[in-house]
Amino acid sequence: MVKSAHNGCMDPISPLEQALHAARALVLADLVAGEVAEADVVSMVEEAVVQRRWWVEQWPDGVEYVSGLVAQDVQDALLERYGRWPLCPVCGSGDPHALDVEPELGPDPHWVCHKAGVKVAAVGALGSAAGGTPSS
Repeated sequence: MVKSAHNGCMDPISPLEQALHAARALVLADLVAGEVAEADVVSMVEEAVVQRRWWVEQWPDGVEYVSGLVAQDVQDALLERYGRWPLCPVCGSGDPHALDVEPELGPDPHWVCHKAGVKVAAVGALGSAAGGTPSS
């Protein structure tokens, strides 16, 4: 139980709220790793979380997909406003390109470079991404 000031205790956090908080934290970690966690970008994360809360309320079985979907939502919002994110850290030559989230709708989402055919990092772990591992 989580204690609160007004009555001494609160209800446990629901699985939906836990998933949304985790998704927010993972995407923010990747934004911080890429040094793009400015206030307006964080607002994009919050907007994505609000939209996905509604989505999961409509389809509760989709709760395990929220992290990947929030990452994709933020990636799309950044593309519209600023450009590609996150840029691939694996490919050192050629045109800069963004990583993709895989699976598009599934648990355990990863950032993947399709050009090199590697998993670069789990969503939330871009800060520790060095070279990536071959994807299968």
